[in-house]
Amino acid sequence: MNRVELTGILIERKALRFTPAAVPVTECVIRHQSDQFEAGCPRRVECEIRAIGLGEAARWLQAATPGVTVQLTGFLAARSQNSKQLRLHVTMIEFVEGNQNG
Repeated sequence: MNRVELTGILIERKALRFTPAAVPVTECVIRHQSDQFEAGCPRRVECEIRAIGLGEAARWLQAATPGVTVQLTGFLAARSQNSKQLRLHVTMIEFVEGNQNG
């Protein structure tokens, strides 16, 4: 199974573009902060995740203002066939009210 759910702040968003097949694409960066438990001990998690949305997800990401808190659902995939860097492919986006992260 390859499913990711992540809440964070949209800190960067590139301009909407289109694939050769006219599918809308938006790339962005999400900053996540949360407190997790690992091996029975608390751990502060802070990271930035590169994400991409295609189709309807791209349009929703494009409509989001940097600084907004979002909850993303999607899957991880390599950036390209020649890269091992992972990127979150967004399949669903929800806008979270308030300043809750994590």
